[in-house]
Amino acid sequence: MGIGNPNRAGLLTLAAVATLAAALSAGPAGVGRQGVGAGKGQAAVKVPADLAGLAARFDLAGPLEPQVRYYIQRTEFVHFGFDGRRTGIETYTLKLKIVPAALSGKGGDECTVREFGVETGSGGRAETIPSLAGWSYVFRKSADGRDEKGQVLGIPHDQFEELVTDEGRKLPPAGNYPVYNSFIDFHAFNDEFARPAAGGGGIQDLTAIGQTVRHASAFSEPPVDLGSGIKKGSVFRNGEVRLTFKGVGLVDGAACAIVGYDSGESTLKMIMPWGGGDGGGGEIVTEGGSQYGGDIYVDLARRWVRKVTMDEHVVTETRLPAAASGGAAPKVPGYTVRHILTRLVGREEFEK
Repeated sequence: MGIGNPNRAGLLTLAAVATLAAALSAGPAGVGRQGVGAGKGQAAVKVPADLAGLAARFDLAGPLEPQVRYYIQRTEFVHFGFDGRRTGIETYTLKLKIVPAALSGKGGDECTVREFGVETGSGGRAETIPSLAGWSYVFRKSADGRDEKGQVLGIPHDQFEELVTDEGRKLPPAGNYPVYNSFIDFHAFNDEFARPAAGGGGIQDLTAIGQTVRHASAFSEPPVDLGSGIKKGSVFRNGEVRLTFKGVGLVDGAACAIVGYDSGESTLKMIMPWGGGDGGGGEIVTEGGSQYGGDIYVDLARRWVRKVTMDEHVVTETRLPAAASGGAAPKVPGYTVRHILTRLVGREEFEK
């Protein structure tokens, strides 16, 4: 996907397997000694002696080790014409500090933005958004994924109403959404896919390499409205979301479970006002299909997410109101590929 260093994480080489097997069998990572063949009706799994630890049962849903963590998340939006040629690119970079609930004393994880960068094109200077620098909010996981105001994952909408860069450029209403959605993506990976789902259908059901589970978010329809720029009735409809325990790898020297996720065939609808904010000039309606997938690397000892990758392909058709052209409502096709790389980093890199 052209982001990051592919050698930083991946399936273990044979030289590293012995070290990992010893770590898995030692117990502190929450990995049992019994093999997956111990269950009723299952044949015993035979693996080479130096790979024996990989046939153990895993507990990926244990409590997180309480420690302050630092993340950098980079999101690329690459736009293509239907002739296959690239037509544009935007890059959004989020630096987020997490103080877990056990340390924050605020009844949830305290999340603080160090910096949010927006880069248009390739190789240019990334503008920052001063109103987000130093902004904090408390993340609390809820049963239905919304807070008392109906905000998805409890991310406040008000913070994203009027965004202006450090160069004085005001983002258009549609340009505010990718900034807001960076926070939705971060918590979806870290706090939804990588943590237990109430009532089952989550990472807690993956106890052996090769298992797949339909996630509790399958076929859900979270709203995607945001302030006055994206109207009520805008939704993203997930397909058959699945998690797969793909294997074990190393990220920055730490043994991690590699959990793949796939959204299935998803759809979306976004409604934006044309002209004035009251929508008196009509509506811009975008509908389309999406499929996203990637891998989450979960630290076996600490249960932290150390790395996330995502690739999403989105095909849309946007209908403009007749007033936009003085005649029949035009339709504009679109194709966008979105790439995400989220990394757990040290404080020194975070503060650069």
